[in-house]
Amino acid sequence: MKKFKILIIWFVAGGMLLCNFQLFMAHGFSNDGVAYAQDEWKKEFDDICSKTQDAMTMAAAELKTLIDRCDKLKPSIETLDETKRKVYLKRLQKCRDLFVFVLESQQNK
Repeated sequence: MKKFKILIIWFVAGGMLLCNFQLFMAHGFSNDGVAYAQDEWKKEFDDICSKTQDAMTMAAAELKTLIDRCDKLKPSIETLDETKRKVYLKRLQKCRDLFVFVLESQQNK
């Protein structure tokens, strides 16, 4: 009788776990959201740094906006693994430095 109760408990527990797992996956709680979030910082990074070639023709307000976007993006990059973090933080800093340089150059004229 004791073995029978243990067996029933195992079946019930297993069924509950299976149902919870299926429910969990049905509502979209998968790793896809993590991958999407990871891609968002990269899209923002690419968008910001792609504008460096046009920096000399931009208005001061647009340059300030890009500098602010760099500052907001930095914490996202700091969460990456060490190698990616070093590379992308350095690249982001160079983009930001260029925007600051152009902005200061415009203000000194």
